[in-house]
Amino acid sequence: MEVLSVQSELLDQAQGESFAAIPGGAHRDLLEGEYWRFIPGFRSVGEAEFHTHQFQQKATVTSVAQLRETLGNLPGEAFYEDLAAGVRNAPMAIRISPHLLSLIDWSDPARDPIRTQFLPLRSHQQPDHPMLRLDSLAERKDSPVPGLTHRYPDKALFLPVDTCPVYCRFCTRSYAVGADTEVVGEKLKLHASQTRWEEAFRYIESMPGLEDIVVSGGDSYNLKADHLEAIGRRLLEIPHVRRIRFATKGLCVMPQKVLSDARWTDALTRVVEEARRLHKTAVVHTHFNSPGEIVDVTRRAMNLLVERGITVRCQTVLQMGVNSDASVMQLLVRRLGYVNIQPYYVYFHDMVPGVEDLRTSLAEGLEVEKRVRGTTAGFHTPAFVVDTMGGGGKRDAHSYEYYDRSSGVSVFTSPSVKPGEWFFYFDPLSTLEPEIRQRWEVESERRGMLAEAVGRAGGDARSARESLASWS
Repeated sequence: MEVLSVQSELLDQAQGESFAAIPGGAHRDLLEGEYWRFIPGFRSVGEAEFHTHQFQQKATVTSVAQLRETLGNLPGEAFYEDLAAGVRNAPMAIRISPHLLSLIDWSDPARDPIRTQFLPLRSHQQPDHPMLRLDSLAERKDSPVPGLTHRYPDKALFLPVDTCPVYCRFCTRSYAVGADTEVVGEKLKLHASQTRWEEAFRYIESMPGLEDIVVSGGDSYNLKADHLEAIGRRLLEIPHVRRIRFATKGLCVMPQKVLSDARWTDALTRVVEEARRLHKTAVVHTHFNSPGEIVDVTRRAMNLLVERGITVRCQTVLQMGVNSDASVMQLLVRRLGYVNIQPYYVYFHDMVPGVEDLRTSLAEGLEVEKRVRGTTAGFHTPAFVVDTMGGGGKRDAHSYEYYDRSSGVSVFTSPSVKPGEWFFYFDPLSTLEPEIRQRWEVESERRGMLAEAVGRAGGDARSARESLASWS
């Protein structure tokens, strides 16, 4: 546990302090060495083997039983029981890499920010908000062909695969990603299929206003090298497509792939170079939530991508107990910049089944944003956004039309996406007064609070009824 305690001390130092009180070089202090050796199942694994994508994939943990075999009695029996119960109440199956497992402080897993994101504990889970919907962002509603969401005038989201190198318990696309679970019975299947891909390409070709395509999933890390290159080149061949973004959490959860899977990294490089030759852009969008996820092997993977001329931006999710402390978010932003990842967005947490314990109120997040701004250069300061429920798209968190802190209802408009409609975000019930929580349990009271919020935002009775109808 020696190596991990160094990292733990660094993060503990950041907790609860202003960034001015954190040593100036804290964001440069990256975990090095054989940090996995204290895990019983990895004790005999050497550096050369551990830092390969083959080992990371082979030893990825996909069940509580396999986790027990890997960790032994490190976390204690009560932890396994709590985890097994949490998995039964979660929308996502377990899938976690050896790299991530080795970054968790197993002397106190209940409070560890990495464990919090990937391994659900029943004792931490809270009842879902009554307004929760499985596809809360209404991606399927704006899907003209399977696996393609077209919401913004010039941008589309393309989902060529429905698997990831790990499964985040808070996945927005839990309606489609990963194996079926007890909470999400039969998920939408978006398996890799060239027939389905070609249907998406034809749609993109037919829409000359589309200039920006996000290739996600699932995760573009899970595309085979030749598929990654074929998709990239096919999109670049479309004259009106100007920008491609490959979305992957891979740099966070398995940076070893960039370093050891030469075929995949070379394929990505060729697409980026072809885009540059055509005076277009192809970049990578990744996802880090905790400063402890950025270690020396992350820096090495990023060094290679920088040498290849590949731009990487980060989209973070604001999460209670992970980065909801302003000083932790400040450290994360500085550390991302240090390894040449540009902080781009911080999302307020989407409403996903089984993860209410991770959400913050809008007010809490705005306070974090206030303290992050000014920490570093403006172009390295992320925008804090709400991806509004019902399909209004991303809105600056400050741009609400009305926010009732007592009921936790915030109302947004999205005039360039869906003019004339009203969209909502809801604070977690745990942040509200007991009498307000009780009101949320009664359907007529819920509808009354929403109607009042739309009215105070400037909507008339008819627009309030229409907005509410989508939530019936």
